[in-house]
Amino acid sequence: MNAIVEAKRLTKSYGSFTAVNDVSFTIEANKIYGLLGRNGAGKTTIMHLITAQLFASGGELLVFGEEPFENNKVLKQTCFIKESQKYPDTFRVKDVLETAAILFPNWDAGFAERLVADFNLPLKRRVKKLSRGMLSSVGIIIGLASRAPLTIFDEPYLGLDAVARNIFYERLMEDYSEHPRTVILSTHLIDEVSRLLEHVIVIDGGKIMLDEEADSLRGRAYTVSGPVAKIESYMAGKQVIHQESLGGFKSVTLFERLGVTEQKQAEALGLQFAPVTIQQLIVYLTNRGPEQKGVLR
Repeated sequence: MNAIVEAKRLTKSYGSFTAVNDVSFTIEANKIYGLLGRNGAGKTTIMHLITAQLFASGGELLVFGEEPFENNKVLKQTCFIKESQKYPDTFRVKDVLETAAILFPNWDAGFAERLVADFNLPLKRRVKKLSRGMLSSVGIIIGLASRAPLTIFDEPYLGLDAVARNIFYERLMEDYSEHPRTVILSTHLIDEVSRLLEHVIVIDGGKIMLDEEADSLRGRAYTVSGPVAKIESYMAGKQVIHQESLGGFKSVTLFERLGVTEQKQAEALGLQFAPVTIQQLIVYLTNRGPEQKGVLR
């Protein structure tokens, strides 16, 4: 395993508040990761620690095998695109891209030009005059054309319409297949990006809740519905992460793998099954009450 990021018991506190609490994880080379969770879960703090924009309060963090803070060798290999990215007031789009070409050793100017055309960006317009969607497009172009070995996108497409977001997904996958690198996507549009993800890390309340391959996670939960009495009998001893009732019927989502034989037996009793998307799974897991946190198995 070729580790790009290694975190061991990583912690970040602000006074009495702990944003990241004793987390350990590894991010491997040449994979696309989803760093997912609710607002305030600790995702952005982790990204800021990886990119040396924050000091850790405890634990160990290595990026490309070295501590990232004030480490130009590490930072040159990292591109962090965030929603609140700021640029000098006098900069035009053209100036931003020319500066990026200096900062990133793997910069592909031809690819950047094609992306500018894809997103229909006005090169001579000042960045401060851009719409929210155009500003997001600038960040996406830098993130893709940088071809940085570690590229991080934090909510990169605010203000983009569905067509523009699809352009981003397509160009990312096309270029990733030809120029593999490690990509971390942090987003609330989980259903849209789920087909891109190879590994998913879910953080909740500053702690890691899930750290699994995406293919494994896709079959990790299911929903079953039917008459209340039958459902309550079926769910006994199983890990329930969500449930709803309406009249005499009940629906429960179980954090379990469903066997074919078990499904056929349950269907014979009149129960109905439905798959659970990664987005639904994460919503259910992170919406559970305090008494249910930390009991995943």
